[in-house]
Amino acid sequence: MLEIAILAVVQGIAEFLPVSSSGHLVILGALFGELAESPTLEVILHAGTLGSILVVFWRRIIQLIAQDRRVVPMIVVGTLPVVVVGLVVKTNFQSVLRSPVLAGAMLLVTAVMLVVLRRLTAQGGLYQAMSLTAAFVVGCFQAFAILPGISRSGSTILGGRLMGLSNEDSVTFSFLLAIPAIFGATLLSVKDVYLQYTSSGQIEFSIIQLVLGALISFVVGIGALYWLIGWSRKDRLHWFAWWCFPVGIAAIAYFGV
Repeated sequence: MLEIAILAVVQGIAEFLPVSSSGHLVILGALFGELAESPTLEVILHAGTLGSILVVFWRRIIQLIAQDRRVVPMIVVGTLPVVVVGLVVKTNFQSVLRSPVLAGAMLLVTAVMLVVLRRLTAQGGLYQAMSLTAAFVVGCFQAFAILPGISRSGSTILGGRLMGLSNEDSVTFSFLLAIPAIFGATLLSVKDVYLQYTSSGQIEFSIIQLVLGALISFVVGIGALYWLIGWSRKDRLHWFAWWCFPVGIAAIAYFGV
């Protein structure tokens, strides 16, 4: 129960803050063993963080459906890169995605991206006015985050800023893109859970454990989202680089020798 709670907290925080949930979970997986790599737990934790996005951005989502329908094809175009890259990588290079050394190295890349983000000139572009090409470019940044240690939020916010979006709109578009991405990752994990269940005839966790994991990742995810939004407005996201640098170096030093 304690390990599940720790993983849920890490998922809730790192899914949204620009420190890479996948990188931290891979590193914890190397420390905790098979628990952190359980497809069942992955589904539950992803479901909790998906719920966090829906709660925080529900007004924007309703607005998209009712008024800003032009943004819907932008989200579709922005999601295409992660679908293609995700399917190819997860199908052919699954073992690579579990490497704590790679996760550590990519955390250093995330730290560099956050430093670059700090040095960009502030702009005032609205995500509603973005072109489909710009949406695709931001989607390519999201696809890069398939690698463990690359922050999905950090890379897509950087992509949005490079496309001329304001701080707040780059964050908003980042998490609108996250909805289909996290939902798709959850569906892929559901398939793994089904295969595991058909082969063994049982799921390794109790209902109480699964509910606990989902609830913790959901609540912590909401707090992390508001934290990210607040720090983005104050242009403080580069502060997270000073977490990614030492964790990345420590992971490389510990697992690479």
